[in-house]
Amino acid sequence: MRRSLLSLTLAGAALLTACGAEEAAPAAPGAATVDGGTTAVRLGAIPIVDVAPVYLAQEQGIFAEHGLEVEAFLAQGGAAIVPAVMNGEAQFGFSNVTSLLQAEARGVPLGLVAPGAGPTGDPAADYALVMVAGDSAYRTAADLEGGRVGINTINNISDTVVRESVRQAGGDPSGIEFVEIPFPDMVAAVASGQVDAAFVVEPFATLGAAQGLRSVAAPYTETAEDLTVAGYFTSDRYAAENPDVVRRFTAAMAEANAYAQANPDAVREVLGSYTSIPPEVAAQLTLPDFQTEVNEDSVARLLELGEQDGIIEGDVEVSDVLTDVG
Repeated sequence: MRRSLLSLTLAGAALLTACGAEEAAPAAPGAATVDGGTTAVRLGAIPIVDVAPVYLAQEQGIFAEHGLEVEAFLAQGGAAIVPAVMNGEAQFGFSNVTSLLQAEARGVPLGLVAPGAGPTGDPAADYALVMVAGDSAYRTAADLEGGRVGINTINNISDTVVRESVRQAGGDPSGIEFVEIPFPDMVAAVASGQVDAAFVVEPFATLGAAQGLRSVAAPYTETAEDLTVAGYFTSDRYAAENPDVVRRFTAAMAEANAYAQANPDAVREVLGSYTSIPPEVAAQLTLPDFQTEVNEDSVARLLELGEQDGIIEGDVEVSDVLTDVG
């Protein structure tokens, strides 16, 4: 039945790729105050499981309770979202932490204001896995040394955490050949032998398992059990000019993430409103943990690993990428 499910849903899944009543602060360019003093903002998101709380916050009225009207627009990644936030076309965006650290190291003034998703903490049941063919000789992350490993973006969070999994398993990651492959193509790349292994996230982990692939590593969990993988950010300018809006957005996302964590069925249902994940696949996914606070220690760990591996260059501190508006 699982193989039948795969054949029915691969085409659809491929489309995936990809506090209080205080007076609102004056809106920066691109934001607006609407009826009742509610602040309208735009949020750049990515069509992945991680941002489900945004859509739940809209459905459940969480943003409205915090005096916000949030328009979410979808992009394939930070290459489109970061410029939109920096030029005021959007007030908030979603990105992985390594990308934000890299941007800060290049002098782009932005910072995290709310966490997104993190690993489950269970290597046997996580939403992001390194998967190999069922008949592969690879059994642990250490076996990846010297192999070809598919990742969605080279020199970013994926190769950082894969390398760390290999190190922790006693292997040497220096000889790994990373191959950039879009997430929807990962399962086929492993099955065809194009790569020896691939780092996949849901729904592709579930689809891979349906085709007989198996896991040899859970890099997010193995890097830190409560790793803050990604989060919501704004520009330093917008935070300085609109601290109350940022505070309300931060509080709203914490509430939305807590709701998502407590209501996994609601998460699975809302996926159909902004992704192409079919309901029968959504029902089987391993969901991430939705965090209510940024784990600063894990941000520091990603910074340390990024510098060690040479993908974060420049003078950057953890505090530089964390926005504090009180």
